[in-house]
Amino acid sequence: MSAVYKEDQEDWLTVCLKYLLFVFNFLFWMGGAAVLGVGVWTVVEKSDYLSLLASSTFAVSAYILILAGSLVVVTGFLGCCAVIREQRSCLSTYFFFLLLIFLIELVAGVLAYVYYQRLSDELKQHLNQTMIENYAQPGKETITSAVDRLQQDFKCCGSNNFQDWTQSVYILSTQAENRVVPDSCCKTVTPICGVRDHPSNIYKVEGGCITKLEQFLADHLLIIGAVGIGVACLQICGMIFTCCLYRRIKMDPY
Repeated sequence: MSAVYKEDQEDWLTVCLKYLLFVFNFLFWMGGAAVLGVGVWTVVEKSDYLSLLASSTFAVSAYILILAGSLVVVTGFLGCCAVIREQRSCLSTYFFFLLLIFLIELVAGVLAYVYYQRLSDELKQHLNQTMIENYAQPGKETITSAVDRLQQDFKCCGSNNFQDWTQSVYILSTQAENRVVPDSCCKTVTPICGVRDHPSNIYKVEGGCITKLEQFLADHLLIIGAVGIGVACLQICGMIFTCCLYRRIKMDPY
């Protein structure tokens, strides 16, 4: 009698573990969609700003999240198959992918956190130099477009202030046509509007772009880091459930 009771108890525990893994897979897919969404949004929607950064760490973190999110879709399907078939080989493969994605997302989170710590120094050292040396120069169309979008989106002019443009290669050239700032500094962009630096015409008192871009990137790095590490922590639960179910399933005959 006790043997039958023990066997029923073991079956009940196995069923509970299976349902827990199904619930985890649903949460896993949701987390994977969040990871993939954040990665794609960062790369596609904010790709212009990435060209203004000296380091590729920000972009790398986003691409890592895209990779991890894509693997989640495949791994989630594999997890369902492993639970339904109750085969150790499937569970082993599922556990391996969980561990791999865990490490990938952890790396993305750590990279985002590390870059967050040095973001301010990098922008101070490179943003102004990038803007005054590369704006409107041959072969630098991507940077020119990024600077124009930056100044319009954040309603700013120059790296620290509008006077940064006085040292610009573009402003000092005949190409500028007597502009004192690029047209993208204007509150209402019209051809050659950058010839007047009056506060009513340009973003003169609103400050430079460096502080606003730093805050923008810092917020996104926190999102990347939080999503990556958050989903990685969720996967620890999945790996624990997988190990428990693996121990309760008899060796499959292949």
